[in-house]
Amino acid sequence: EKDGAVYLDDDDKEVERKIRRYALSGGGMSLEEHKKFGGNTEVDVSFQYLKVFLEGDEELEDIKKRYEKGEMLTGELKKRCIEVLQGVVKEHRRKKSEVTQETMDQFMAIRKLG
Repeated sequence: EKDGAVYLDDDDKEVERKIRRYALSGGGMSLEEHKKFGGNTEVDVSFQYLKVFLEGDEELEDIKKRYEKGEMLTGELKKRCIEVLQGVVKEHRRKKSEVTQETMDQFMAIRKLG
């Protein structure tokens, strides 16, 4: 399913749409419940993306603590996730644009292994 994942060829708008609409939240059923009991980072898809793509363990740990305490809301977590994923996708597009036919020919050339 196209909406079931963020793809490297998604544009910024698509990344945002997918995270905001489809990323399962580990937040409380209501704002009050979330602030009282906190969110569940184990099931929160945005947090799972951040575990993989966020550079900086300190920031990740801070997000985890604040979200689990109910100090950070789901919308804030998703916003950070969107920023990080858009950066990853943008960097991929930049690197892909630098690939030339010569690069592809070298990569695909048949050569002896070992």
